[in-house]
Amino acid sequence: MARTLVFFLTALLLTSCGSKKVIYNSEVKRNAKKIENKSPKQTAKKRASLDAHMRMKVYVMQYAPIAQKEMKKFGIPASITLAQGLLESQAGVGRLALKSNNHFGIKCHKGWRGPSVSHDDDAKGECFRKYKKVAQSYRDHSEFLRYRDRYNKLFKMKKTDYVSWAHGLKKAGYATDPQYAYKLISLIERYELWQFDGSMEPIKTKKAKKDKVKKDKATTTQNYMVKQGDTLYAIAKEFDTSVQALKALNELSSNELAVGQQLKVK
Repeated sequence: MARTLVFFLTALLLTSCGSKKVIYNSEVKRNAKKIENKSPKQTAKKRASLDAHMRMKVYVMQYAPIAQKEMKKFGIPASITLAQGLLESQAGVGRLALKSNNHFGIKCHKGWRGPSVSHDDDAKGECFRKYKKVAQSYRDHSEFLRYRDRYNKLFKMKKTDYVSWAHGLKKAGYATDPQYAYKLISLIERYELWQFDGSMEPIKTKKAKKDKVKKDKATTTQNYMVKQGDTLYAIAKEFDTSVQALKALNELSSNELAVGQQLKVK
């Protein structure tokens, strides 16, 4: 990503937040710069070294210009695209994202003639699309929504109405998770992604307030991939939880971990 784009994005956010807490501060900018023009392996390694919240913010800084470009061409809210990318790719460190640059969990489906990878999802060894670059995943995501009949109703909604888009995606069958819409809304509001749609503030409708109540009850699942040298104690400390909570969440009977193991951390 060009440095000018990162600088522009940071400047935009710093000036638009007003008295709000600045999410995308200089620390986020520095971490984003460290992965500019790096190889996929180096980028993944750097992302994995960041704490969960910083990883989310850096991901947004890196891909917001692409999401906005897609919004301009296809009419999909940038906030929705970024929230889906964050959730489906685990902020760029999920196993599917790392091995295929697939940031939206798009399966092969009938008619797909491009490269593919096998990945366990709803069933074992399902076929998922593979891309050379992440930008191709973003473009395919846009085309996937724009040119499939079941998503037609989405494009009658306002681009600034991320609440309706989130529920519309779930209703159209994009994901099987019953909390999918609320997770997207949670990410959009927590990381102020609505700003990338051109909005000055989040939605404050009655529907949004009800969504917030439901969202607060729903827990956004975050996963962590165990690396060499990791311990349950170190992982618990990083995610501000306890060893016992991690063991209960993951149904572990011992403290032993395996490299590459996926742990639920929230």
